[in-house]
Amino acid sequence: MDPLQLVELAAAALILAGGVFLYRRKPAAADADDGQYGSQGAVLLFVIAIIIAIHGSGALQYHPTASEIETYQGLKQMSGH
Repeated sequence: MDPLQLVELAAAALILAGGVFLYRRKPAAADADDGQYGSQGAVLLFVIAIIIAIHGSGALQYHPTASEIETYQGLKQMSGH
């Protein structure tokens, strides 16, 4: 695993923890009119953390299929290289 991927996974974990903290934080007394808590900011942090974790895990790396490799090799032979 690449060191940059480890940094991305660590950043995703920290962002996720920040989102949990923000979501679970009780609102101030003036804002506690409906008894619910949570925020859109926390949900955005969750989404960002998930995207960073997917990228850091390497799930978005391109891996050509066998037919794509075969086509590339055939084109390479046809061009004379």
